[in-house]
Amino acid sequence: MRTSTKFKALYAAIAVTDTWLAGSGSPWAHRARYVTKPLLMPVLGASLATNEKAVGSPVRATTLVAQAAGWGGDVLLLGHSDKAFGAGATSFGVGHLAYIGGFLRNRDRTTAMKDNKAAVGIAGLWAVSAPAVAIAAYRRDRALGATMLGYSATLAAMVAHAQHLDPRLPRRARLLTAAGAATFMVSDSILGARTFLIPNPPDRLESAVMATYTAGQFLISEGAARA
Repeated sequence: MRTSTKFKALYAAIAVTDTWLAGSGSPWAHRARYVTKPLLMPVLGASLATNEKAVGSPVRATTLVAQAAGWGGDVLLLGHSDKAFGAGATSFGVGHLAYIGGFLRNRDRTTAMKDNKAAVGIAGLWAVSAPAVAIAAYRRDRALGATMLGYSATLAAMVAHAQHLDPRLPRRARLLTAAGAATFMVSDSILGARTFLIPNPPDRLESAVMATYTAGQFLISEGAARA
């Protein structure tokens, strides 16, 4: 078994474990996540870094940077304070900017973004949903409201650019990247609703956040490996 495949298998095992732990309200499960959650992005990054097929990928470097920023966000979001949440969102925002940088350099130059129906739809979805979360966050903490609005805009931009990649890139790479970015957005939408819009959310909702998050990051990484 290749080294990269071993890291993928390990990532899958950690992701499943952390997803299960995330949905438990037990104090021991939360403590265990201080081990599982910080391991996710380093292991996923190792799978990409050791993948021989990814050596010539034009988005390999930016994806690794985004995964490093994702690690920071994962660790910071283990905290429960509004300050920790804002810092975690900022770290993930840096990761999205890294993703955007790679996608922009490899964008579809034959079609304008405004003519891409998927990208336009994502922008519309952001315009409809983001203000509600930002306002709810603002009511809890003024600085957090601005952070959430900026973060959601960066996330939406990342997802939109993932749908607008150069058609000369391998089709599988484009599909994996687009699907991964969209799944990442689903994860953060659930997280935003759980944190700011739903009173007393069930513990298992956090499992949905982690299931979609870990799947989204994996799909983006696989897309980068095949680009």
